[in-house]
Amino acid sequence: MIEVYADIWCPFTHAGLQRLVARRNEVGSQRRLRVRPWPLEIVNGSPMDAASTGEKAADLRAQVAPNSFAGLNAHTFPSTTLPALALVEAAYAVSDEVGEAMSLELREALFERGIDISKPEVLAGIAEALSVPQPGEAEAAAVLESLELGKQRGVVGSPHFFTDDGNYFCPALNISREDGHLKISADIEAFQQFIEAAFG
Repeated sequence: MIEVYADIWCPFTHAGLQRLVARRNEVGSQRRLRVRPWPLEIVNGSPMDAASTGEKAADLRAQVAPNSFAGLNAHTFPSTTLPALALVEAAYAVSDEVGEAMSLELREALFERGIDISKPEVLAGIAEALSVPQPGEAEAAAVLESLELGKQRGVVGSPHFFTDDGNYFCPALNISREDGHLKISADIEAFQQFIEAAFG
């Protein structure tokens, strides 16, 4: 199992998970992802900003992920991800496979199809499609428990990966800021080290 602490509306996580899943398919690994909640609106004290997220996604699309973020829309950007994170916890209670599928589907809905994943009816539809029961108080509490556990484990941001022999913060990308924009490049060496640790 590969663990990753992340929030759903983090564009770096979406790009990183896409790349990781693609590589997993290439090497034929069966290892699943356990995407644990790292609720940025609690970590940062406020929800993520649609405009700022859109700028980051645009930089990612222009520099390293040309086929991603086609549907990101400020008008349908979610107001919160806490209910969606609880739904992911409900999905993992079904199975690791369903939990991973839910994690990826919610990101696809937000970033590629422009769907507001903070709407209860949207979450209900996705839950029904994957045969996942509606989350309750236990799953909402699990989101906060994940945050506390992540702090204890030294999580520094989204995404932060844990493998059997180490941990890696955003291993797929080199990120810096230049003239008010993000300068992003694929970190080939770090990503290869991560892949070797993840898949052997």
